Amino acid sequence: MTDLPKRAVDSNFPAGHLTDSLDRELEPTVLDQEIGNIRSTKSSLWSKIFTSKLCIRETHHNPSSSGKETKSISNGWSASLRRVVTGGAMRRIQERILGTSRADVSSSASEIWLLGMCYKASPEESQPGANNGNGVPAFLQDFSSRIRITYRKGFDAISNSKFTSDVNWGCMIRSSQMLVAQALLFHHLGRAWRKPSLTPYEREYIQILHLFGDSEACAFSIHNLIRAGSAYGLTAGSWLGPYAVCRTWETLARANREHDEPNLRKETLPMAVYIVSGDGDGEHGGAPVICVDVAARICADFSNGQFTWTPILLLVPLVLGLEKVNPRYIPLLRETFTFPQSLGILGGKPGASTYMVGVQDDKALYLDPHEVQSVVQIKRDNLEADTSSYHCSNVRNLPLDQIDPSLAIGFYCRDKDDFDDLCWRASELGEKSNGAPLFTVTRSLQPTRPVHHHDSSVDRLIGGASCGNGMDEPFGVGNSEYDTHTGEDEWQIL
Repeated sequence: MTDLPKRAVDSNFPAGHLTDSLDRELEPTVLDQEIGNIRSTKSSLWSKIFTSKLCIRETHHNPSSSGKETKSISNGWSASLRRVVTGGAMRRIQERILGTSRADVSSSASEIWLLGMCYKASPEESQPGANNGNGVPAFLQDFSSRIRITYRKGFDAISNSKFTSDVNWGCMIRSSQMLVAQALLFHHLGRAWRKPSLTPYEREYIQILHLFGDSEACAFSIHNLIRAGSAYGLTAGSWLGPYAVCRTWETLARANREHDEPNLRKETLPMAVYIVSGDGDGEHGGAPVICVDVAARICADFSNGQFTWTPILLLVPLVLGLEKVNPRYIPLLRETFTFPQSLGILGGKPGASTYMVGVQDDKALYLDPHEVQSVVQIKRDNLEADTSSYHCSNVRNLPLDQIDPSLAIGFYCRDKDDFDDLCWRASELGEKSNGAPLFTVTRSLQPTRPVHHHDSSVDRLIGGASCGNGMDEPFGVGNSEYDTHTGEDEWQIL
């Protein structure tokens, strides 16, 4: 999920390089590299297991009796390996890599921010009969109502590949599905919605889950996302960064809306999609700039000119450092969770994407896509469906100073007033940034050039290091000096 060479779209483990093991549910990935850093001998054993011919799904047949015996033994190994992959051992390995554990949010009296809502633990909560609607129980109810989408196994093969699971390569896609699912919840049911304890469920809730089912028939499935992301090098079994997955959502939403054959046209997002980027449409990095005129044009195009404004989903891909996030950006990232429009952050550690939905003190609270679950198809009219696999009450945390510098922030604005409020908050945040905002706001987009930061060479590689040319800045964004050097090699590709 990072943009460093070993974790880019053309990773060390592309689908085309796995011709001998396409049927496996788990491939050697960055997990093996991290385990090797812990204990090389165990890593070697792990690698041998996964490069052997003991595939999880046996595909060779031998008509002889000895062949049948061999196949039976192999299937026994496969069953044992599957239990390792999907059991607690894999969870412990993942926690070792992420360096995370379950969070006890009640152990601190600090505020908890969850997608724009504030909660706070208090001593009164521990007293019998206490009813604090803004405390930890309320937070946990809110957190467990967020839609969690994880690795799945057992779905139909993706496109022309033999992948029937996304274990160990689909975490960025799953994280992005979670972010978009929250946007749909906010749009259809409102931010105050909580998952009911009893059925029947709301029809809108069930229909949202149906959209993220693991089949081509479901509009926002991993199958359709991979097809839409082919222009960005996305294939089954490959890694991709936040910028590519954001563009993939933009492409999928447009394709669903503009399909030539109405009977083949799938559901589309009920909101416009705005990828906030910098120079060269973000292809060469640059400063992300929310442009009011661009947002208005995107809304008009979305409604075919019928409305001047529509609900809008903003995705802001960023690269905030090289190996680690530059510390100056951590307070700014933290404050974005306080925005009422917040949809959280796609991020995590290198090679292990998560969906960060909140923050307490210096730690991000997140939903983890790395649990392996069997495929579940939620029918759009089944209001009694078992939806437990789409929710989680276990809160996990990750220190903000350990997250991958390649990430994407999401916002949902219901109307023009909501968008204006986001712009105002972003401008206020920019004034606190000491000249290095995450992103800036302008009325009309003007040509920009990178801003030179004399104090650190790292800063010249950061997507949020510059702002517009300041010719029209209605939201109070200050002007910045331009660097005379305009070479593209200063910018890291998102």
